[in-house]
Amino acid sequence: MTDQSSKSQTGADTLLGRLVIERGLATDDEVQNCLTKQKESLQDSDPNQSSLAQLLVREGHVTKKQIDRIMPEIEEQKVSRQIPGYQILGKLGAGAMATVYKAKQISLDRLVAVKVLPKKYTRNQDFINRFYAEGRAAAKLNHPNIVGALDVGRAGETHYFVMEYVKGKSVFEEMNDNGVYSEKNALNIGLQIAKALHHAHQAGFIHRDVKPKNIMITTDSVAKLADMGLAREIDDTGAAEAESGKAFGTPYYISPEQIRGEVDVDFRADLYGLGATLYHMVTGNVPFDGPNPSSVMHKHLKQELIPPDHINKELTTGLCEIIEICMAKNRDQRYGSASELVEDIEAVLQGDAPVHARSKFDLSSWAALDQNDDETQKLVEMQQQEAKPLAENPLFWLALVGWIVVFVLIVALVVVAQ
Repeated sequence: MTDQSSKSQTGADTLLGRLVIERGLATDDEVQNCLTKQKESLQDSDPNQSSLAQLLVREGHVTKKQIDRIMPEIEEQKVSRQIPGYQILGKLGAGAMATVYKAKQISLDRLVAVKVLPKKYTRNQDFINRFYAEGRAAAKLNHPNIVGALDVGRAGETHYFVMEYVKGKSVFEEMNDNGVYSEKNALNIGLQIAKALHHAHQAGFIHRDVKPKNIMITTDSVAKLADMGLAREIDDTGAAEAESGKAFGTPYYISPEQIRGEVDVDFRADLYGLGATLYHMVTGNVPFDGPNPSSVMHKHLKQELIPPDHINKELTTGLCEIIEICMAKNRDQRYGSASELVEDIEAVLQGDAPVHARSKFDLSSWAALDQNDDETQKLVEMQQQEAKPLAENPLFWLALVGWIVVFVLIVALVVVAQ
């Protein structure tokens, strides 16, 4: 065990010992006895030396479940000691890439959210770079529908990112609690996030991970786009080339071009993610599902989308058109900008047609004709044949001659009969 890790372990054990005594789970003598055994094991360079938690359980002073209940508080206190100027109040959530704590910024006496990079990633420079890239990206954006960045830094081995604290729930949590959104509520949230994306795109950033978990809804019903962890500057060709061939994003909401790991992923990937999110919000289903991420991503690439109104019959045509244009597999058939999406959502909310989506549908219906497809080619030729003027159609002249011959024969028969 290195000196640094030994000190870290000692600090954790000190916190644990204090909490165990405060909770009345073990006496001071019992804790001191275990600490003495641990110290002796350390002096003997025992390769199987135990932590204080293991010794307390082994000696029968506490149970493993009691230790498990205490450990989160120990982690919070460790973080609080490591980041100067902030008092950790509790854990808000944890993911594969970070743990987020509710905290108080002592100097300004305000609530904030502190994201901490997990210890296992602190020796991986790629993860550290991505963590700070999120902070830099968020710091350059100032919009009421984007969670604001306040500070980013390092204290010892702890890398942290301080953000605006949002009192509320994510769209994902609201769906779990209340089921599908009404069309009006979904459109209002979609409108706010589309405005946030337009601001980010104008500032030169793409989010690349728009999904229900990354959209927070405040108690005042304000939607805020969170987690710029996969954000990248649009003109950062170096990062784009380094990520070429890798799929970045969440399988249920990821765009086809992200799945293919294309170098030139742009703002239209965010529109796809928002479309997939809206689909989930109003139908209760993810657009494509499967037993594993690979099967889901394959469907994003190859399988036709079930129209949302085939699942929820109460949806308007306008909303369905918006979602389907956002989720077009060919990004050229999606909206030309987030501002176009904003205009269409506003139109549908007012009871009007989504003009930009309608124009995209008209163009895509023509583009869908595959001239190399035999059946399509035959259909086109038949339509062209039917569209010819009668005078240019040989069948017209053949029929005309036939009718003339019949007429002449009838006249001749009448004359002979007389």
